[in-house]
Amino acid sequence: MASNNELPRIRACLFDMDGLLIDSEDLYTVITNEILQKYDRPLLPWSIKAQMQGRPQPEAGKIFHDFAQLPISDEELNQQRFALQQKYFPRSQPLPGVETLLSNLKSTASTNEPVYIALATSSHHTNYKLKTDHLTELMSVFPEVNKVLGDDPRIGKGRGKPLPDIYLLALETINVELRLQGKTEIKPEECLVFEDAVPGVEAGRRAGMQVAWVPQDGLLDAFKGREEEVLAGATGSHKESEKADAEKEAEELQAWRVKGAGQPGKIGDGFGQLYSSLENFPYEKYGIRIP
Repeated sequence: MASNNELPRIRACLFDMDGLLIDSEDLYTVITNEILQKYDRPLLPWSIKAQMQGRPQPEAGKIFHDFAQLPISDEELNQQRFALQQKYFPRSQPLPGVETLLSNLKSTASTNEPVYIALATSSHHTNYKLKTDHLTELMSVFPEVNKVLGDDPRIGKGRGKPLPDIYLLALETINVELRLQGKTEIKPEECLVFEDAVPGVEAGRRAGMQVAWVPQDGLLDAFKGREEEVLAGATGSHKESEKADAEKEAEELQAWRVKGAGQPGKIGDGFGQLYSSLENFPYEKYGIRIP
């Protein structure tokens, strides 16, 4: 069982976006509840939201449909949802500690031990723009080449979170530049994934990376007593039987995938840590030096 002192120094930080960098997860809840109330359905409970959070839209949509049982077609639901997203997403704001954390990590670029950063969000381009076009200063910290979105064609069909591909691809966008500069590539275990959602934590752990889990209170309550399982990526968010066809389809196309990636971690191995927010982040725990 590894302690933090025995873990590799962090050389790259990879970030989820919704509910981690910005408050868009709260906006998703507002939008969903507005639709549910319109049809006299119960408000979205955390027991359902926890299953949807961090997943690609097709999977999250199925979970929501099974819960809501709305008397409208999927097409009508999507139209109503899109109209509300146009209204609410441009109101998104950074969560506590985010601006300071990103600024501090950016400041390491001028040191002998730079920490590289990349974005790995399940949001597709349209929603990404709605959520971030008014937050240009915040999101400009991420170089465009290091932004991986949910509809990136390099991610195989059916290979979204909780599978590791999006985080492995985000790391590869950094390593491409390092190879061109003749610098030592970054290994998965030298990456720290920042996530709020359980499937995202599992994706990071299956990528062989360290993870900082920053859940909302409601999500933490939904997994009360299972925190160590979450940190190990061992909650079973991804079922092996569901991935076989998608893996066969994607295996030969994704040369950036790391051999042996795909397995969750072990409970208590130190690769996963729980935080209540991103404020006062303990950089020294990960060997990160802020100038």
